Order: sequence, then C-alpha cells, then structure tokens
Amino acid sequence: MRARQPMPLRVLDLTDELAFQGARLLVGLGADVLRTDPGGELDPASRAHWHAGKRWTRVRDQAHLDELAEAADIVLESGAAAELRGVRADGSSRWPHAVHVVVTPFGLTGPRRDWRGGDLVLASAGGMAWLGGQPGGQPEPPPRQQALQAAGAHAALGALLGAVSGTPQLVDISAQEAVAATLETGAIGWIHAGRFPVRSGGVYEHVAHRIFRAADGYVAGGYSGSTRMWTDLLAWMAESGEAEDLTDERYADAALRWRARSHVDAVVERFAARRTVAGLAEQGRARALPWAEVVPPARLPANPQLRDRDFFVRITGDGLPEEGVEDVGFPWAARPRPLALETIREVPSDAPWQHERSRGLPGKQPRGLAGEGRPHGPAGDARVMALSGVRVLDLSWVLAGPYVTKLLGEHGADIIKIESKHRQDPTRFAPSMHLRPGSDPDDSGYFLNFNRNKRSVALNLRTEDGQRLLRELVPHCDVVVENFSPGVLARWGMDYESLRALNPNVILVSMAGLGHTGPWRKAVTFADTLAAMSGLSSETAPPGGAPQGLTFGLGDMVAANAAALGALDLLAQGRGGHVDLSQLEAMAATMGPAVLEPVLTPDLEDPRTAQHPNRSAYAVPHGVYPAAGEDRWIAIAVDDDAQWRSLTKLVDLPGDSDREGGGGGGGGGVDVRRAHEDAIDAALTAWTRGQDAGELAAQLQAAGVPAAVVATGRDLVEEDEHLAARDFYPQLEHPRTGRVRHEGIVARCSVTPGALTSPAPLLGQHTQDVLGGLLGLSDEDLAALRAAGVLE
Repeated sequence: MRARQPMPLRVLDLTDELAFQGARLLVGLGADVLRTDPGGELDPASRAHWHAGKRWTRVRDQAHLDELAEAADIVLESGAAAELRGVRADGSSRWPHAVHVVVTPFGLTGPRRDWRGGDLVLASAGGMAWLGGQPGGQPEPPPRQQALQAAGAHAALGALLGAVSGTPQLVDISAQEAVAATLETGAIGWIHAGRFPVRSGGVYEHVAHRIFRAADGYVAGGYSGSTRMWTDLLAWMAESGEAEDLTDERYADAALRWRARSHVDAVVERFAARRTVAGLAEQGRARALPWAEVVPPARLPANPQLRDRDFFVRITGDGLPEEGVEDVGFPWAARPRPLALETIREVPSDAPWQHERSRGLPGKQPRGLAGEGRPHGPAGDARVMALSGVRVLDLSWVLAGPYVTKLLGEHGADIIKIESKHRQDPTRFAPSMHLRPGSDPDDSGYFLNFNRNKRSVALNLRTEDGQRLLRELVPHCDVVVENFSPGVLARWGMDYESLRALNPNVILVSMAGLGHTGPWRKAVTFADTLAAMSGLSSETAPPGGAPQGLTFGLGDMVAANAAALGALDLLAQGRGGHVDLSQLEAMAATMGPAVLEPVLTPDLEDPRTAQHPNRSAYAVPHGVYPAAGEDRWIAIAVDDDAQWRSLTKLVDLPGDSDREGGGGGGGGGVDVRRAHEDAIDAALTAWTRGQDAGELAAQLQAAGVPAAVVATGRDLVEEDEHLAARDFYPQLEHPRTGRVRHEGIVARCSVTPGALTSPAPLLGQHTQDVLGGLLGLSDEDLAALRAAGVLE
C-alpha cells in the first residue's frame, strides 16, 4: 500500500458561519486552508476560534478567484444559494477539477433552495429546536450553534469522501438535512410509532438519565444500561441508608422500575442533593457508574483528563496576549499534540499557499485486499461509491459507533457487524428502545435506522473460538470500529499493535468515552454525562437559571462524525493508524469560542432570559414565537438591517425608525433594535399567534426574512415538502417490518453518490456468508461452531 504524498490537501475556504466548523475540522487534520477574507466581521474570540491555523489573501476579481480554486484540491463554500460564487445557474460547479463542497441552508435543489437561515432557523427546520426547552415553554435549540456545527461536520465529511474517491465532484450539503440526521429518535419515533419526543426539561424519554441538583451545583447521571448500572447505584445509596424503598425486590424488575421512574428519580434526587458535585463525580468514576459534574466551559482547562491528553491548542498572533490564548482543540489523538496555531494572517496573492501542490486528489489507495472479488458496494450493490472496496469490521453498539459505520456504509463500505445475544445491544434488545410497540429484537425501529447497509455476523466473544474467528477477520478488513471500554480489546489480543501484526495497514477507530489514555480513561460515560463534562449542558441554563441538559444523544452523533473523519483521513492518506477518539473531546471541540470569550470578549453579554431563551447577542429579533394550533411555533431571526426593513413591511414593529419618524430607511443596527427588544418580541408574538406557522414562514422567506416552522418529527416525515422533494426519508423493505422510511444521506456526491442499499440485518443473518466467504469455513465447520454456542 502506498501512502499519500506528504503535502497536505489544499482547501480554498469560502465559508460563512454555515460551515466554519467544516473548515476548522480540516485545519485540525492538517490541511492547508486559505480564506479570501480575514473574518473581520467576527468578534475577537470567534475570529480566533474559527480561523486560527488559516491564512487569507485578497481576491482581485473573479478570474483571480478561479486561479485560487484551480490550485486547490478542495473548495469549501457556504452561504445562501443565490449568493454562491462557485455554482452555476444549472447547478454545476464552476470548478469541476476540485472536490467542491457547497453548504446552503436547504440544499441546492428543491422548492426551498433559496430559503435563508442561521442556527436558530435551521435547528427549527431540522427538528432539533423542538427537542429542547421546558414543557409548556418555548422550544430551544442546543447551545453553541450545534445545528451549524453539524452542517460543518458533514461538509468536512463530504470533502474527505471526495478525496478518498479521488474524483472531483460537487458535494451538496443541506444544513437542514444535517440537523434532521442528528435527532436520534426525533423523527424515527414518528416513523415507527406514530409519535415523537416532546420537550421535557432535560428528562430523557427512553433512558433513565437526567440532570440532578446536588448540594453545590448540578450533576448528570442515571441508572439505565446494563443491570449493573442499577444494582451498583442502589448499593451506593443503601450504604448510607438512603435507598428508601428501592431495595424492595420488585424494583429489581427493569420494566417495573421504568414504570415507576418518577418515584425512583425522586429518591435518587434526594440522594444527590445531600452530596457535593465533586463527591458524586468522584464516586461515580470510582464505582464505574455514569455520573458527572455539570461544568461551565470556562472550567474546561482545569479538567485533568483533557489536560493529560493535550487536548487544548494555544493560539498566538496579532491582537492576542503575548503568551497567546488557550482554546478547545480537535477531536482526535491521531496527529501530534499539543497543537500550536497562529491567528489568521494575510499572505501575498501571488504566493498564497503554505505548501507545494500535491499531485491532485489522493485517490483511492490500494488496501492490500485486491483480488478478493468483493462487490463494489455493500451487499453486492454494483454502484461505485466513494468507499466502494473498503471493508469495515464493526464491533460497536448503541449509537455512537453504529452511527460511524452507518455513515461509512451509506457511501459504499462493506460493513460487517459483529453482534451476539450474549452481549445484547440495547438498541436491538431493550424494549424501551424498540420504538414500535410489540416489536422484537429483529425489528427494533431504533436499530433499523442506524444499522442499514450492514451485514450481521453472530459471534459469541465470550468464547475462545469467537475471539479467534474475530482475529481471523481482521486481515480481510480495512477499518475496525469499536467502542469498548479501554482494555477490552487488549484482553482479546486485539489492541492496535496486535491488530497491526494481523494486518499492517489496518485502521483502528476507538471511541471510548474519554479516550484510551489519561487518569479518567476508565470512567463510564453516557451521552448526558459527556454533555455535562464538555460544558454544553451548563449552557442550557439561562443566566441565573438551572441547566436542563439535552434529551437526545447529540454527543454520540457529534463523536461519530469526528470518528468517521478520522477514518477517512487515514483512508485518504492510504495508511493505517489508530484513531483514539475521546467522545468528550469531540463534544468539547463543538463549544465554539466559549473558552476564549472570558479572555478576549469579557464584556460580551448573554441576552437570554428564562422568558426569552432564544435571544442572540448578534441579532434582533431572534426568537421562537407561538403560531396557530396547539404547541405550534415559528422561528424568526433578523441578521441585518435589510432583513429588518423587509420584516417591518409585513408587520408594524417598535424600533422601526421610518414609522417612528426617524428616517434613514429603517434599521439603525442591532444595537438600536436591542433597545426595543422586549416590545419587538411582544409585537411579534401578537402577530404570529393566530397564523399558520408554515404559511407565515413561507411569507417571511419570500420577503427575505429567515424563518421556519419549529418542526416536530411528524412535520419532517409527513409535512415537509422540501425534504420530500429531496427524498430525505427513503424507504427500504425489511423482512420483518415491511417497507419503512429511514433517515437519508446528508453528503450528496454528484459523481460517487451514496445510497441506502439494504435494510438492517436480522441477528446473524450473514454469518454463513461472511465466515464461509472470507474465512473459508465449511458447512460442517459452521455447524460445529453453532453447536458449541459460538455463533449466537
């Protein structure tokens, strides 16, 4: 196998906030990133965070821009569809020699291609805002622009998919679809059960986890998962005589415990309230239970686990203190750490690139498996996709790992999923995660969505033969994905060095909650505890209020996107390696400039209140307003004076200088509108309350004002004409479920498009095909292994 030329990929960065995160992730992977502006519109903290490690050059005219694009391997562009510089009227790329990734609010096709939107509008249109907030209150998206960061992550994925394929092409990323693919059960609950999650103030619907008040702060924790999560928590409470009636034998029944959750939570709440956050977190780690302190972002640099793993980056340069500033880093330990970056700086237009030109895109590297006669895509699909010919051994379970292999599988990788009834994946076996009433492990709605395009091998890894067969599969695979606790693979003789002895070119993607090194590496984590440790949960609280956390597995999917990027980076280089991904680091890396703000923008005020949780420091109005119907809402965000003038032509609002005799064409800037914000919000509430949210959003968008329905799962699947036109919820025929919708593919590659080719497998459905086809086991061999309990 030959490695990629050492020169980094050249990336021309034409992004706005829609894809800042995509360009930043490519910086973290070592790309040579060149912008055409310095980001001067950003505040100092945001500019340092989003653009450190880049350079910029002045562009004279369109011909000069074309020259820069011609010299790039990847062009990353984002913005409103009507304002793109690199997409022609017919939808083709102006720069067909490159992988041209284009991020727009709603995609390049469909009836809403020209709609506008930032984080609030896109989180609402994609279903993420609906999942946050207090019962009866306004829906609230997750903090720190998670909708835009999801879009950016998929932009980076699209860029590397193009690089791995070696095929110049246009990659269409709809920010709405990136959000809609990051909801966990938000839409698939409707698909499989005819219901969707509702706002619960931070109480998870399908797992018994939430935020609890402690004596001096807040902690995240719970008692779902394996039986030990409950029994060990119960023992902890019983030691101090605080288990109350939970020691009664009936609570050993998980189903009864679930039905009595409100009572169980109340007992746990009283237990937590008597302890400090530090004590709860420390004891949780010592007992291998998923409990963690809810920490604010400013305290992230004090985390000993992050510090031990050299997670943070130091940024130096113009406008910063002499010693530089410390920022959150990147979600990989596959490249040298710690990383030092310079602030973005101008370079001459005649020599803008930092590195010599690589010899075009790296192309798909030979992986040492040629001649095996593998199909082009998964399950014999004949289409050539970006990852056709790549085989992945999937040892993961629940959400984060399966989401990685879902991403790889829908772009052509052959995914061999190892599973067993002896190590039961809750998404297949736990009734609370089936979604569809009366379903069984072979037609769990949750499992179906995240495990399409995979082949299932039933292998009991508690047996020596099961572990032996697993090791024998490694030489036939390019990538191994696992999310075991640190040390498990080593006990099976499958740590990275052992895997390299079996396959020198193997890529191992490990997804432990806190990584494979560091003092807290053995801590047990769930999505809620990772959100608490990362600083994200803290920011779900309005100033002076209590944090509510998140009620869906955002962190799992954030980590999955990062892990997939790490694997694609190594595939593009044509070499093996170990992606030691920490899910905590992946989440902390999405905190934006939160760590920098106390240093660089200490006067930046948070305008949010309990009554107005969606206000922004940069836009007025910026909120979610009631519409006609029960619990129906519309998001409206005005980013500039032109949008404000358009809005005031539709509704009489305080602060409109024209109507108040001020002249000047209206607007006056965000500070002028801020002075009238309470009155503006009250007037908008009165105006929107009696109107249909969908019709009003269309009217506002037609006038150039960003707006969207705050979509539920039903809205996305049944009512959204734009998602329907783009076929975002395609159907697959499942042998137990019949035809059923699935969440679609976000990165739409024009030359090597992905596809949903097969439904999620039945347990062990492909055991004979895989073990016979790859390992040459005969029917007699397989029968003996089944009799010994190995293949179950």
